[in-house]
Amino acid sequence: VQLQASGGGLVQAGGSLRLSCAVSGGTFREYSVGWFRQAPEKEREFVAAIRWYSIQYYGDSVKGRFTISRDNAGNIIYLQMNNLQPDDTALYYCAAGRPITSQIRSGSGYGYWGQGTLVTVSS
Repeated sequence: VQLQASGGGLVQAGGSLRLSCAVSGGTFREYSVGWFRQAPEKEREFVAAIRWYSIQYYGDSVKGRFTISRDNAGNIIYLQMNNLQPDDTALYYCAAGRPITSQIRSGSGYGYWGQGTLVTVSS
């Protein structure tokens, strides 16, 4: 299974970006897919995840601003990010796997990770 994240870039505070995670190989419909981010000198942080049956989970810092969705026909996961703030600046990774509920936010249970896409939000 391979994951290719894209869509990062430079945006001003209050702006929006949409990240994409293309998943190839494996059986896409069976996987949960999550987004995580890591800023310089900070620990990895859970952003959002979506089950194959479309149940969604969000980190507290992005709830109400970010929306995760999936296109099962195209094997793509999207992360719509609105009202971006400088604290959202980070390398964003997508990950796929079969995490149980207690693993959704921790990052364990995801067997496959993409290479990351950089999001920079200027003030």
